[in-house]
Amino acid sequence: MKKLITLIISCSLALAAGAMAQQDEAQATPGKKKQKQQAKAEARAEAQASGGAQAEAPADKPNRGMKAQERRAERQAARTETSATASETAPAAKGKARGKARMQTETPATDAASTTTSTDVKAEAGQRRKGRNANKAAETTTANETTATAGSAAPAQTKAQMRAEKRAQRQNQAQGQTDSTVATQATQPKARPGKKMKQLDTQAVQKIKTEHANFEAKARPQQVPAVTFSQSRTIEGSQNWQGENYTVFRSYRPERHDQAYYRSRYSRVELIGGGYYYFNAGYWYPAWGYQPSAQYYVYDGPIYAGRSAERLDRVIANVQASLQVQGYYTGEVDGLLGPLTRKALIGYQTDNGLYTTAAIDEPTLNALQLN
Repeated sequence: MKKLITLIISCSLALAAGAMAQQDEAQATPGKKKQKQQAKAEARAEAQASGGAQAEAPADKPNRGMKAQERRAERQAARTETSATASETAPAAKGKARGKARMQTETPATDAASTTTSTDVKAEAGQRRKGRNANKAAETTTANETTATAGSAAPAQTKAQMRAEKRAQRQNQAQGQTDSTVATQATQPKARPGKKMKQLDTQAVQKIKTEHANFEAKARPQQVPAVTFSQSRTIEGSQNWQGENYTVFRSYRPERHDQAYYRSRYSRVELIGGGYYYFNAGYWYPAWGYQPSAQYYVYDGPIYAGRSAERLDRVIANVQASLQVQGYYTGEVDGLLGPLTRKALIGYQTDNGLYTTAAIDEPTLNALQLN
Protein backbone atom coordinates (compact mmCIF):
# COMPACT_ATOMS: atom_id res chain seq x y z
CA MET A 1 0.00 0.00 0.00
CA LYS A 2 2.77 2.39 0.83
CA LYS A 3 4.38 1.67 -2.47
CA LEU A 4 1.16 2.50 -4.25
CA ILE A 5 0.86 5.82 -2.47
CA THR A 6 4.49 6.55 -3.24
CA LEU A 7 3.87 5.73 -6.87
CA ILE A 8 0.83 8.02 -7.02
CA ILE A 9 2.81 10.85 -5.42
CA SER A 10 5.61 10.30 -7.90
CA CYS A 11 3.14 10.46 -10.78
CA SER A 12 1.63 13.63 -9.41
CA LEU A 13 5.05 15.20 -9.13
CA ALA A 14 5.84 14.07 -12.63
CA LEU A 15 2.62 15.62 -13.97
CA ALA A 16 3.32 18.88 -12.08
CA ALA A 17 6.80 18.96 -13.49
CA GLY A 18 5.33 18.39 -16.94
CA ALA A 19 2.89 21.28 -16.51
CA MET A 20 5.68 23.60 -15.45
CA ALA A 21 7.72 22.46 -18.36
CA GLN A 22 4.80 23.25 -20.73
CA GLN A 23 4.54 26.82 -19.34
CA ASP A 24 8.20 27.48 -19.93
CA GLU A 25 8.24 25.63 -23.19
CA ALA A 26 7.80 28.81 -25.28
CA GLN A 27 10.73 30.47 -23.55
CA ALA A 28 13.09 27.48 -23.48
CA THR A 29 15.83 26.85 -25.99
CA PRO A 30 15.35 24.11 -28.64
CA GLY A 31 17.59 21.65 -26.72
CA LYS A 32 15.68 22.14 -23.50
CA LYS A 33 12.38 21.58 -25.30
CA LYS A 34 13.59 18.16 -26.42
CA GLN A 35 14.62 17.29 -22.87
CA LYS A 36 11.18 18.34 -21.63
CA GLN A 37 9.51 16.19 -24.25
CA GLN A 38 11.65 13.22 -23.25
CA ALA A 39 10.84 13.84 -19.58
CA LYS A 40 7.15 13.97 -20.40
CA ALA A 41 7.39 10.75 -22.38
CA GLU A 42 9.22 9.00 -19.54
CA ALA A 43 6.68 10.34 -17.03
CA ARG A 44 3.84 8.98 -19.14
CA ALA A 45 5.65 5.68 -19.50
CA GLU A 46 6.13 5.49 -15.76
CA ALA A 47 2.48 6.28 -15.21
CA GLN A 48 1.47 3.57 -17.64
CA ALA A 49 4.02 1.17 -16.11
CA SER A 50 2.77 1.90 -12.62
CA GLY A 51 -0.77 1.30 -13.76
CA GLY A 52 0.30 -1.94 -15.40
CA ALA A 53 2.22 -2.95 -12.31
CA GLN A 54 -0.86 -2.46 -10.22
CA ALA A 55 -2.83 -4.61 -12.61
CA GLU A 56 -0.18 -7.31 -12.79
CA ALA A 57 0.73 -7.27 -9.11
CA PRO A 58 -1.56 -10.17 -8.11
CA ALA A 59 -0.23 -12.43 -10.92
CA ASP A 60 3.44 -11.66 -10.67
CA LYS A 61 4.28 -11.29 -7.06
CA PRO A 62 7.81 -12.80 -7.20
CA ASN A 63 9.09 -10.16 -9.60
CA ARG A 64 7.37 -7.20 -7.83
CA GLY A 65 10.32 -6.20 -5.69
CA MET A 66 12.74 -6.16 -8.60
CA LYS A 67 10.46 -4.11 -10.80
CA ALA A 68 9.67 -1.68 -8.02
CA GLN A 69 13.35 -1.03 -7.46
CA GLU A 70 13.87 -0.45 -11.16
CA ARG A 71 10.94 1.93 -11.32
CA ARG A 72 12.16 3.85 -8.27
CA ALA A 73 15.55 4.17 -9.87
CA GLU A 74 13.94 5.44 -13.09
CA ARG A 75 11.73 7.86 -11.21
CA GLN A 76 14.69 9.12 -9.25
CA ALA A 77 16.53 9.66 -12.48
CA ALA A 78 13.49 11.40 -13.99
CA ARG A 79 13.14 13.61 -10.93
CA THR A 80 16.80 14.44 -11.11
CA GLU A 81 16.50 15.41 -14.77
CA THR A 82 13.28 17.34 -14.11
CA SER A 83 14.87 19.18 -11.21
CA ALA A 84 17.89 20.00 -13.34
CA THR A 85 15.68 21.23 -16.17
CA ALA A 86 13.53 23.25 -13.78
CA SER A 87 16.61 24.71 -12.13
CA GLU A 88 17.96 25.66 -15.52
CA THR A 89 14.70 27.13 -16.85
CA ALA A 90 13.53 28.78 -13.63
CA PRO A 91 16.16 31.58 -13.63
CA ALA A 92 15.44 32.33 -17.26
CA ALA A 93 11.67 32.33 -16.63
CA LYS A 94 12.10 34.45 -13.57
CA GLY A 95 14.34 36.84 -15.49
CA LYS A 96 11.80 37.10 -18.29
CA ALA A 97 8.97 37.60 -15.81
CA ARG A 98 10.95 40.25 -14.07
CA GLY A 99 11.71 41.86 -17.43
CA LYS A 100 8.01 41.87 -18.30
CA ALA A 101 7.15 43.36 -14.92
CA ARG A 102 9.80 46.01 -15.37
CA MET A 103 8.53 46.75 -18.84
CA GLN A 104 4.95 47.03 -17.56
CA THR A 105 6.10 49.20 -14.66
CA GLU A 106 8.40 51.36 -16.71
CA THR A 107 6.08 51.70 -19.72
CA PRO A 108 3.68 54.23 -18.09
CA ALA A 109 6.62 56.23 -16.81
CA THR A 110 8.21 56.03 -20.22
CA ASP A 111 4.95 57.04 -21.87
CA ALA A 112 4.55 59.90 -19.39
CA ALA A 113 8.14 60.93 -19.96
CA SER A 114 7.67 60.74 -23.71
CA THR A 115 4.41 62.70 -23.40
CA THR A 116 6.13 65.31 -21.26
CA THR A 117 9.01 65.43 -23.67
CA SER A 118 6.68 65.85 -26.64
CA THR A 119 4.77 68.55 -24.77
CA ASP A 120 8.01 70.35 -23.98
CA VAL A 121 9.09 70.02 -27.59
CA LYS A 122 5.76 71.44 -28.77
CA ALA A 123 6.00 74.31 -26.27
CA GLU A 124 9.52 75.07 -27.38
CA ALA A 125 8.42 74.95 -31.02
CA GLY A 126 5.53 77.31 -30.23
CA GLN A 127 7.88 79.69 -28.45
CA ARG A 128 10.23 79.58 -31.40
CA ARG A 129 7.34 80.36 -33.76
CA LYS A 130 6.21 83.21 -31.50
CA GLY A 131 9.75 84.50 -31.42
CA ARG A 132 9.97 84.37 -35.19
CA ASN A 133 6.58 86.14 -35.53
CA ALA A 134 7.65 88.77 -33.01
CA ASN A 135 10.88 89.30 -34.90
CA LYS A 136 8.96 89.65 -38.16
CA ALA A 137 6.54 92.15 -36.55
CA ALA A 138 9.46 94.09 -35.11
CA GLU A 139 11.15 94.10 -38.50
CA THR A 140 7.91 95.31 -40.15
CA THR A 141 7.43 98.03 -37.53
CA THR A 142 11.03 99.08 -37.90
CA ALA A 143 10.64 99.22 -41.66
CA ASN A 144 7.47 101.32 -41.34
CA GLU A 145 9.12 103.63 -38.86
CA THR A 146 12.11 103.91 -41.10
CA THR A 147 9.86 104.78 -44.04
CA ALA A 148 7.94 107.32 -41.97
CA THR A 149 11.15 108.77 -40.64
CA ALA A 150 12.55 108.95 -44.11
CA GLY A 151 9.36 110.70 -45.27
CA SER A 152 9.37 113.12 -42.36
CA ALA A 153 13.08 113.65 -42.60
CA ALA A 154 12.77 115.22 -46.00
CA PRO A 155 14.98 118.25 -46.35
CA ALA A 156 13.44 121.32 -44.76
CA GLN A 157 14.50 123.31 -47.76
CA THR A 158 12.31 121.15 -50.04
CA LYS A 159 9.24 121.66 -47.83
CA ALA A 160 9.90 125.38 -47.70
CA GLN A 161 10.13 125.44 -51.47
CA MET A 162 6.80 123.63 -51.77
CA ARG A 163 5.15 126.11 -49.43
CA ALA A 164 6.66 129.00 -51.36
CA GLU A 165 5.30 127.56 -54.61
CA LYS A 166 1.81 127.22 -53.11
CA ARG A 167 1.92 130.80 -51.88
CA ALA A 168 3.02 131.95 -55.31
CA GLN A 169 0.10 130.09 -56.91
CA ARG A 170 -2.36 131.70 -54.53
CA GLN A 171 -0.87 135.12 -55.22
CA ASN A 172 -1.16 134.57 -58.95
CA GLN A 173 -4.80 133.62 -58.55
CA ALA A 174 -5.43 136.67 -56.42
CA GLN A 175 -3.82 138.93 -59.00
CA GLY A 176 -6.43 137.86 -61.54
CA GLN A 177 -9.16 139.53 -59.50
CA THR A 178 -9.97 143.20 -59.71
CA ASP A 179 -9.31 145.54 -56.82
CA SER A 180 -13.01 146.24 -56.44
CA THR A 181 -13.86 142.54 -56.10
CA VAL A 182 -11.15 142.03 -53.48
CA ALA A 183 -12.38 145.05 -51.52
CA THR A 184 -15.97 143.81 -51.65
CA GLN A 185 -14.95 140.35 -50.40
CA ALA A 186 -12.92 141.89 -47.59
CA THR A 187 -15.68 144.19 -46.31
CA GLN A 188 -18.87 142.22 -46.90
CA PRO A 189 -19.83 138.66 -45.90
CA LYS A 190 -22.17 136.57 -48.05
CA ALA A 191 -25.91 136.79 -47.67
CA ARG A 192 -27.89 133.87 -46.24
CA PRO A 193 -28.64 131.46 -49.14
CA GLY A 194 -32.24 130.80 -50.06
CA LYS A 195 -33.63 133.75 -48.10
CA LYS A 196 -36.04 135.96 -50.05
CA MET A 197 -35.41 139.55 -48.98
CA LYS A 198 -38.25 142.01 -48.98
CA GLN A 199 -37.37 145.63 -49.81
CA LEU A 200 -39.58 148.62 -49.03
CA ASP A 201 -40.40 151.04 -51.80
CA THR A 202 -39.70 154.77 -51.60
CA GLN A 203 -43.24 155.68 -50.56
CA ALA A 204 -43.23 153.23 -47.64
CA VAL A 205 -39.88 154.56 -46.43
CA GLN A 206 -41.06 158.15 -46.67
CA LYS A 207 -44.21 157.29 -44.74
CA ILE A 208 -42.18 155.79 -41.91
CA LYS A 209 -39.99 158.89 -41.67
CA THR A 210 -42.99 161.18 -41.63
CA GLU A 211 -44.66 159.22 -38.83
CA HIS A 212 -41.60 159.58 -36.58
CA ALA A 213 -40.58 163.15 -37.48
CA ASN A 214 -41.42 164.38 -33.96
CA PHE A 215 -40.89 161.11 -32.11
CA GLU A 216 -39.39 161.23 -28.60
CA ALA A 217 -38.35 158.10 -26.74
CA LYS A 218 -39.07 157.56 -23.06
CA ALA A 219 -37.25 155.48 -20.49
CA ARG A 220 -38.73 152.01 -19.95
CA PRO A 221 -36.47 150.31 -17.40
CA GLN A 222 -39.12 147.69 -16.55
CA GLN A 223 -39.47 146.51 -20.16
CA VAL A 224 -35.96 147.29 -21.44
CA PRO A 225 -33.26 147.08 -18.72
CA ALA A 226 -30.34 149.50 -18.77
CA VAL A 227 -26.71 148.48 -19.16
CA THR A 228 -23.90 149.46 -16.79
CA PHE A 229 -20.69 151.31 -17.45
CA SER A 230 -17.53 149.27 -18.08
CA GLN A 231 -14.39 151.16 -18.99
CA SER A 232 -12.60 148.09 -20.39
CA ARG A 233 -15.49 147.01 -22.57
CA THR A 234 -14.99 146.41 -26.30
CA ILE A 235 -17.63 145.62 -28.89
CA GLU A 236 -17.59 141.87 -29.39
CA GLY A 237 -16.60 140.72 -32.88
CA SER A 238 -15.68 144.22 -34.06
CA GLN A 239 -12.08 143.16 -34.77
CA ASN A 240 -13.46 141.06 -37.65
CA TRP A 241 -15.45 143.89 -39.25
CA GLN A 242 -13.37 145.29 -42.08
CA GLY A 243 -13.77 148.66 -43.79
CA GLU A 244 -14.00 152.34 -42.87
CA ASN A 245 -17.70 152.05 -42.02
CA TYR A 246 -16.80 149.91 -38.99
CA THR A 247 -13.78 151.85 -37.72
CA VAL A 248 -15.77 153.54 -34.96
CA PHE A 249 -16.94 150.12 -33.69
CA ARG A 250 -13.41 148.69 -33.62
CA SER A 251 -11.98 151.71 -31.76
CA TYR A 252 -14.85 152.37 -29.35
CA ARG A 253 -14.02 152.44 -25.60
CA PRO A 254 -16.50 153.80 -23.02
CA GLU A 255 -15.45 157.00 -21.20
CA ARG A 256 -16.86 158.81 -18.19
CA HIS A 257 -16.55 162.62 -17.96
CA ASP A 258 -18.38 165.61 -16.51
CA GLN A 259 -20.53 168.18 -18.37
CA ALA A 260 -17.64 170.61 -18.91
CA TYR A 261 -15.67 167.94 -20.75
CA TYR A 262 -18.50 167.11 -23.17
CA ARG A 263 -19.56 170.74 -23.69
CA SER A 264 -16.05 171.83 -24.53
CA ARG A 265 -15.61 169.17 -27.21
CA TYR A 266 -19.00 168.44 -28.80
CA SER A 267 -21.60 170.90 -30.11
CA ARG A 268 -24.54 168.54 -29.60
CA VAL A 269 -25.27 166.90 -26.25
CA GLU A 270 -28.92 165.95 -25.80
CA LEU A 271 -31.13 164.10 -23.35
CA ILE A 272 -32.67 161.21 -25.31
CA GLY A 273 -34.76 158.42 -23.78
CA GLY A 274 -33.52 158.92 -20.20
CA GLY A 275 -29.81 159.48 -20.89
CA TYR A 276 -27.46 162.05 -22.39
CA TYR A 277 -25.79 161.41 -25.77
CA TYR A 278 -23.24 163.40 -27.70
CA PHE A 279 -23.02 163.60 -31.51
CA ASN A 280 -19.69 163.23 -33.33
CA ALA A 281 -18.96 162.65 -37.06
CA GLY A 282 -22.36 161.12 -37.87
CA TYR A 283 -22.65 158.88 -34.78
CA TRP A 284 -24.37 159.18 -31.44
CA TYR A 285 -22.51 158.00 -28.30
CA PRO A 286 -23.64 157.68 -24.66
CA ALA A 287 -22.24 160.53 -22.54
CA TRP A 288 -21.35 158.56 -19.44
CA GLY A 289 -21.07 160.81 -16.36
CA TYR A 290 -22.71 163.85 -17.96
CA GLN A 291 -25.63 163.75 -15.51
CA PRO A 292 -25.53 161.14 -12.71
CA SER A 293 -29.33 161.25 -12.37
CA ALA A 294 -29.90 160.59 -16.11
CA GLN A 295 -27.90 157.59 -17.21
CA TYR A 296 -30.47 155.27 -18.75
CA TYR A 297 -28.62 153.56 -21.60
CA VAL A 298 -29.86 150.32 -23.12
CA TYR A 299 -26.92 150.07 -25.54
CA ASP A 300 -23.31 151.15 -25.02
CA GLY A 301 -21.77 151.94 -28.42
CA PRO A 302 -21.94 154.14 -31.51
CA ILE A 303 -25.25 154.49 -33.43
CA TYR A 304 -25.20 155.87 -36.97
CA ALA A 305 -27.60 158.81 -37.55
CA GLY A 306 -27.20 159.32 -41.32
CA ARG A 307 -26.37 162.34 -43.43
CA SER A 308 -29.27 164.31 -41.99
CA ALA A 309 -27.92 163.91 -38.43
CA GLU A 310 -31.36 162.86 -37.16
CA ARG A 311 -31.99 162.53 -33.45
CA LEU A 312 -30.98 159.18 -32.02
CA ASP A 313 -34.46 158.08 -30.89
CA ARG A 314 -36.04 158.95 -34.26
CA VAL A 315 -33.41 157.01 -36.19
CA ILE A 316 -34.07 153.98 -33.96
CA ALA A 317 -37.84 154.36 -34.37
CA ASN A 318 -37.54 154.46 -38.17
CA VAL A 319 -35.39 151.31 -38.14
CA GLN A 320 -37.82 149.51 -35.83
CA ALA A 321 -40.78 150.39 -38.04
CA SER A 322 -38.99 149.24 -41.21
CA LEU A 323 -37.93 145.94 -39.64
CA GLN A 324 -41.47 145.49 -38.33
CA VAL A 325 -42.95 145.80 -41.82
CA GLN A 326 -40.42 143.29 -43.19
CA GLY A 327 -41.17 140.77 -40.46
CA TYR A 328 -37.97 140.98 -38.43
CA TYR A 329 -39.12 143.05 -35.48
CA THR A 330 -42.16 142.05 -33.39
CA GLY A 331 -41.87 144.53 -30.52
CA GLU A 332 -43.11 148.03 -29.91
CA VAL A 333 -41.66 151.08 -31.71
CA ASP A 334 -40.15 152.80 -28.63
CA GLY A 335 -36.94 154.39 -30.00
CA LEU A 336 -34.75 152.28 -27.68
CA LEU A 337 -32.03 150.01 -29.07
CA GLY A 338 -32.86 147.18 -26.67
CA PRO A 339 -32.25 143.39 -26.93
CA LEU A 340 -35.33 142.70 -29.09
CA THR A 341 -34.35 145.40 -31.62
CA ARG A 342 -30.78 144.14 -31.70
CA LYS A 343 -31.98 140.60 -32.40
CA ALA A 344 -34.06 141.88 -35.35
CA LEU A 345 -31.03 143.77 -36.67
CA ILE A 346 -28.92 140.57 -36.59
CA GLY A 347 -31.52 138.72 -38.66
CA TYR A 348 -31.75 141.49 -41.24
CA GLN A 349 -27.98 141.94 -41.48
CA THR A 350 -27.45 138.21 -41.92
CA ASP A 351 -30.00 137.95 -44.72
CA ASN A 352 -28.49 140.94 -46.53
CA GLY A 353 -24.87 139.84 -46.32
CA LEU A 354 -23.84 142.48 -43.78
CA TYR A 355 -21.66 142.20 -40.72
CA THR A 356 -23.85 141.26 -37.76
CA THR A 357 -23.08 144.28 -35.59
CA ALA A 358 -26.49 144.13 -33.85
CA ALA A 359 -26.39 147.92 -34.07
CA ILE A 360 -27.38 150.66 -36.51
CA ASP A 361 -24.34 151.16 -38.73
CA GLU A 362 -24.04 152.96 -42.06
CA PRO A 363 -24.31 149.85 -44.33
CA THR A 364 -27.45 148.71 -42.49
CA LEU A 365 -29.12 152.13 -42.69
CA ASN A 366 -28.29 152.30 -46.39
CA ALA A 367 -29.79 148.84 -46.99
CA LEU A 368 -32.99 150.00 -45.26
CA GLN A 369 -33.01 153.11 -47.48
CA LEU A 370 -33.25 155.29 -44.35
CA ASN A 371 -29.99 157.22 -44.82
